[in-house]
Amino acid sequence: MTASSETYAGWLGRSEESFDTITASPLIRFNATLDRDEPDPKPGDPIPPGAHWLYFLPAARQSDLGPNGNPKVGEFLPAVDLPRRMWAGGGLTFHRPLRLGERAKKISTIASITPKEGRSGHLLFVTVRHDHYGETGLALSEDHNIVYREAADPDAPKAAPKPHAAPGPAVWRTTVHPDSRLLFRFAALMFNAARIHFDHRYTTETEGYPDLIVNARMVVIALLGLCEQERPGKSLTGFTYRCVSPLFCNAPFSVEGAPAGDDTSAKLWALDDKGHLSLDAEATFA
Repeated sequence: MTASSETYAGWLGRSEESFDTITASPLIRFNATLDRDEPDPKPGDPIPPGAHWLYFLPAARQSDLGPNGNPKVGEFLPAVDLPRRMWAGGGLTFHRPLRLGERAKKISTIASITPKEGRSGHLLFVTVRHDHYGETGLALSEDHNIVYREAADPDAPKAAPKPHAAPGPAVWRTTVHPDSRLLFRFAALMFNAARIHFDHRYTTETEGYPDLIVNARMVVIALLGLCEQERPGKSLTGFTYRCVSPLFCNAPFSVEGAPAGDDTSAKLWALDDKGHLSLDAEATFA
């Protein structure tokens, strides 16, 4: 495949709307899955940062899933002939909390499409902007960066990516133990059929990874939880992150961070079981 930005020009600005009611049941299962020690939510309670991913779930028909388990492209997302899809990073801007009981709306818009060449061949980066509205206006804006990649060659030598160290000494730290039960339950929370998170044979033989892959949203949620824990009384206003390398099932990873100069910002990151950087992030508070 060879493509330029002009190839996808007709997809830029495409948007779609979805609606949901912010109910308690998904949040109760979210807290149970992640071992969050929280009381049962009540009407009017704000949902925690990251819990917006429990709502507005795409309901693709089974017959509309691709071989990788993701919904087929070519309707809202651009028609891409690159079979592997990964979460590349993103950003969250918090305007006000979504609250239990609210009727809410999400508007998703394709913001950018950028073809690139990488070590593994052709890449396509797509950024989707998601604006979430509660009953009193805009609550959350999210930029979701997706990367599409060529199929893995099972006969090609596996060149390990160059490892990166943590960006600094950690002041805050917690450890997550991702086994297959956790990965499966988290995928179920998100109605996510991407096979790299639960189908070991597919992930190792077709995608060429050593084990099931931890969903990037789980890592981001763990980092957001670290912010809540270490900055009590503060409200998150922004969170940006970049995925560097995947984390794998049965390999404990740590989420870490430190204040960045004052109590209104912080640098955060996730490290794999060898201490190599997997995801780095920045948070702002008010």
